[in-house]
Amino acid sequence: MAKTFESGDVPLADLLNQARQGVLQLPDFQRGWVWDDDHIVSLLASVSRSFPIGAVMTLETGNAEVRFRPRPLEGAPSATATTNPKYLLLDGQQRTTSLYLALRSGAPVRTRDTRKKEVERWYFADIDACIDPDADRNEAILSLPADKRRLSSRGELLLDASTTDAQVRAGKAGLFPLDIVLDQNATLDWQYAYLQAGPSMDQQLQIWKRFQEALISPFLHYSVPRIALDQKTSKEAVCQVFEKVNTGGVELTVFELLTATFAAEDFRLRDDWERRQATWADEPLLADLDATTFLQIVTLLWTRSRWEERMQERVRGDRVPGVSAKRREMLSLPLSGYKGWADAVTDTLQRVVRFLHGERIFRARDLPYSTQLVPLTAILTLLGEDAFKPAPRAKLRQWYWCGVFGELYGGTTDTRFANDLQDVLSWIQDDGEEPRTVRESQFQAERLLGLRTRNSAAYKGLYALAMKRGGRDFRTGDTIDAKAYAADSIDIRHIFPQKWCAANGIDSGYANCIVNKTAIDGQTWGYIGTNAPSKYLAAVEADLPVDSQDLDAIIASHDIDPVALRQDDFRAVFDARYERLIRQIEDATGRPVNRGDNHGSPFAEYQGGAALARSIQALIMAGESKIVEFKSTGRKNLSTGQKDRAIEWAVTKTVAGFMNGHGGTLLVGVEDDGNVLGLEEDLTVFTKKNTDAWEQWLTQLLILDFGKGAMANVTVRFSSIDSRTVARIDVAPASEPVYTLRTKTGTKGSVFLARLNNTTQELDGPDAFAYQHNRWFK
Repeated sequence: MAKTFESGDVPLADLLNQARQGVLQLPDFQRGWVWDDDHIVSLLASVSRSFPIGAVMTLETGNAEVRFRPRPLEGAPSATATTNPKYLLLDGQQRTTSLYLALRSGAPVRTRDTRKKEVERWYFADIDACIDPDADRNEAILSLPADKRRLSSRGELLLDASTTDAQVRAGKAGLFPLDIVLDQNATLDWQYAYLQAGPSMDQQLQIWKRFQEALISPFLHYSVPRIALDQKTSKEAVCQVFEKVNTGGVELTVFELLTATFAAEDFRLRDDWERRQATWADEPLLADLDATTFLQIVTLLWTRSRWEERMQERVRGDRVPGVSAKRREMLSLPLSGYKGWADAVTDTLQRVVRFLHGERIFRARDLPYSTQLVPLTAILTLLGEDAFKPAPRAKLRQWYWCGVFGELYGGTTDTRFANDLQDVLSWIQDDGEEPRTVRESQFQAERLLGLRTRNSAAYKGLYALAMKRGGRDFRTGDTIDAKAYAADSIDIRHIFPQKWCAANGIDSGYANCIVNKTAIDGQTWGYIGTNAPSKYLAAVEADLPVDSQDLDAIIASHDIDPVALRQDDFRAVFDARYERLIRQIEDATGRPVNRGDNHGSPFAEYQGGAALARSIQALIMAGESKIVEFKSTGRKNLSTGQKDRAIEWAVTKTVAGFMNGHGGTLLVGVEDDGNVLGLEEDLTVFTKKNTDAWEQWLTQLLILDFGKGAMANVTVRFSSIDSRTVARIDVAPASEPVYTLRTKTGTKGSVFLARLNNTTQELDGPDAFAYQHNRWFK
C-alpha cells in the first residue's frame, strides 16, 4: 500500500507565516481555540528553552472526495478567509494558534486568566531572568495587560512596557517584546534602542549577546515536527486520525465532519439540523434524538436507494455496494444524498411517535433501545402509511418486540440496522422470510427475575406491554394513553411495597423485579406507601369514587390477581403474574420463551393444590362481576344432555369479552348462584372423560373461534372444590382488538364482542369503532 504521509520538521517561523498568509488553515470541524494565559506562558517558555512541544499534523488539500470548509486560525488577517489553503491543520491547533497569537498576530492575545475571566495579554521576556541559568524560565516570561502596564491593587504603576523606550529600561535589564522575536528587522531596531539605553554600550552589548543566545536564537531556530498527510488520504482516515491525536479527549463526531464537508458546498448543516430539531422539540419521545442518529437514518436510506439503483443497472457478476449506516458510509454521504432524504426522515418522525405511542412508549427514557429508532424510522419512511395497515403493522410490531426482548440492540448495531431494513421490507412487501432479528430473538424465562431497573430494555418493554394490553390508570380507570401518562405521573412502581416485602420475609430479588411492578399513577402511589395491599386498596376505595368491582377490574387489567392481592398473598400474585408476563412476551414476539430446566416461577406451587382451590373458592364467594363469570358447563346443554354450539358460544363470548376488555376469570362448573356443579356433567359428552380431553376441546374451540394467537391470552387450570372439578380460565387483556372467526351458529363470520359491566355484548359499526378507539388507540 502506498504511503500517504510524510514526516519531518518545519521551522516555527515558516509554520506561523503559513498561518498568516492563509496557506495553513483549520478544517471547519475543529473546535475553537481555548488555551488560557498560563498555558501560553508555559508554551513560550518551552520554545525558548528548545524543549519539544509535540508534533503537528497537516492534511494537503486538493482531494475532491475530501473537501472541508476551511477557516483561518484565530487572529489571522481577515483577508485569509478568502484564500484557498494548501494545508489544513488537523492536530496542534491549540499550540500553533497560541504561538501565532503571541508571536505573529501583532495584537494583544485575547485569552482567560486563572479565574476564567477574559483578558488581553502581551508577552515579554525578562532579559535578566533569561540570562540567569538558575532562574525559572516560566517566571522569565511575563504576561502584561493590553496597555502593557502592571499596576498594584491601589492603582500604582509597578511596571511599564508601553513603549520601546520604557521596555529597554524596564526591570533590571529590560523587557523584550516577544511579538517581534521572529521579525529580524523589528528585533534589530529594538536591539539598537537597547544598546543606546545603558550607561555603557559595551556592557549592554554583552548582555544582549547572552540574551540572544539564551532566547532569541532558540525561537529563530526552533522547528516543529510535522506529519503531513497527502491528498490521497481518505475522509474516514482523516476522521480516525484526528480522533486518535485529539488530546482534548473529545471525539470528533460524524456530524461535525459532515458540517465541514457540506460547508465547502455552501450548505450549513448545523443550521439545517437545528431547524429540523425544533420541529419535534416538544415531543418527549424524541428528546434524545441527536444529530448523529439522524444522519445514520439518512445514510441508511441513501445507501439503500443507491443499492436499488445499482441492482437494476448491474451486469451479472458486478459488485453492488451494500446498505449500511456504518461510519464509513456516513462519512461518504453526499450533500445530494442528505437533501434527498432529510425531509422524508423529518416527516416520518411523526409516524415513529405514532407507532411507539401505540405500543405505549411515551418518553425517551422509556425507549427500550434508542438505537432501534434508526431502522424503525427508515422502515416507516419507505413504507409510509402502509405501515399502519393491519398486516404490515402486526409484522412491524413483532420485529420491534423481538429486538427488545431478544436484547439484540444492546451491542454493535450497525450491521443489524442494514439487515433489519432489508429483511423487514422484504418480509412486509414481498412476503419474504422472517427477519434475522425475529429468528434470532430468544428470551429466557428466568431473566424476569433479573429485570429490576430501567437499564434493561426488556424491563422497559414489559412496562410498555402492560399498558398496551389494557393496564388501566388506577386513579381514573381509563386506558393509559400519552395524555394520562403525563397528567397522572404514571411510572413503574411496586405492587407489594419494598418495606412490606422485607417485613414479610420476601427475598429482595423477587420484591424488586419487574414481576412485582406495574404502571401506577402518583396519587395511588401515595396510598401505597409501605402498606399491605389489603390496606392501601381499602384506602383507595374509601377516598376515591371507586367500588370494589371496578377496582378489581383495574387490578386485573395489569395481570394482577385481585383476590390474591386483597389477601396479601405475594406468592400467588407473583406466580400468576410471572406466567402472564411470559405469555405477553410470547404474544409480542411470536417466539416461545425458553424456560430451560425451570418450568415456572419460584412459587410454582401456587399453580395448583390448596392455593388454587382457595383462590377459586374466594372467587365463588365474591360472585360474578365485571371480571368474573360462572358457567355451569362449557359444551353440554343440561336440558337436552347433548353437545350444543350455543353453550360453546357462551364460553367464546365471555373469553372474547375479557380479551377485548381488561381481562377476567371464567369458572366453568359453577352455576350462576355459586353452586359448584363441577365439570363431571360436561365430561359425559366426551369420549375420554378427563380434564385433558376437556382442555383439548377448549383449546380447539378457541383456535377455531379466534385463531392460534388468542391462546396466548388464555390460561387454564383445574381444581377440586367440594370433590368436584372446576376449570379456572384466566383471560388476559389483548393487545389488539380480537374478532371471532365464526358466528354464534358456527358459520364463518367476524364478530366483535366487548365486556360492558357484567355482560358481554356484540358491537358493530360506530359503537365498535368508539369502543376500540377508547380501549386501544386514543
